[in-house]
Amino acid sequence: MRKASVAIVILAAGKASRMGEGGKHKLLAEFDGVPLVRRSALTALAADAASVIVVTGHRRREIEAALDGLALTFIDNPYYASGMASSLITGFSSSGADSADGILVMLADMPGISTTHLDTLISAFCNAGGGAVVRAVSRGKPGNPVILPRSLGQAIVRLEGDVGARDTIATSGLPVLDVDVGDAALLDVDTPNEVLAAGGTMKN
Repeated sequence: MRKASVAIVILAAGKASRMGEGGKHKLLAEFDGVPLVRRSALTALAADAASVIVVTGHRRREIEAALDGLALTFIDNPYYASGMASSLITGFSSSGADSADGILVMLADMPGISTTHLDTLISAFCNAGGGAVVRAVSRGKPGNPVILPRSLGQAIVRLEGDVGARDTIATSGLPVLDVDVGDAALLDVDTPNEVLAAGGTMKN
């Protein structure tokens, strides 16, 4: 039996509006000397996925520069200011994602997510035959990343505004497999203080 394939889509297009007026970008904050967005991409590239796609938008050139030399596919989302839905749609409809059985949606600002976490989610998706939603949770609370079966594509492209796929998952009728990955599922960094608390250093 053919193993289900998963493409990872990293959402790195957002404006990071909660970082304050200083203009610093959280995805360029460094963890162990590595920009957060590059760290997220390296985590994804080491996972058992068919491809890794990065959706860019805000400060796109700097984000792409931080990812220089990596085997990634970049997709620019010109509508990034309208919210997360546009980036989800951009990633879902990209070449590479359109041939995969599932799309693992990964937020670029989650420093606690490891390759082991991603592989655990991908394994659960494959074991379910590629027909279930798989999401990371922490003590029962839904978090990220999430793997969405390709069959949800039509519902995803209808999303608008600053929303993710949560409502789509709830109304899909598909089975949902929760995989507990601990605190990492809920740890994202939206403010300078959160970057520092997570062990990062603000750069530019």
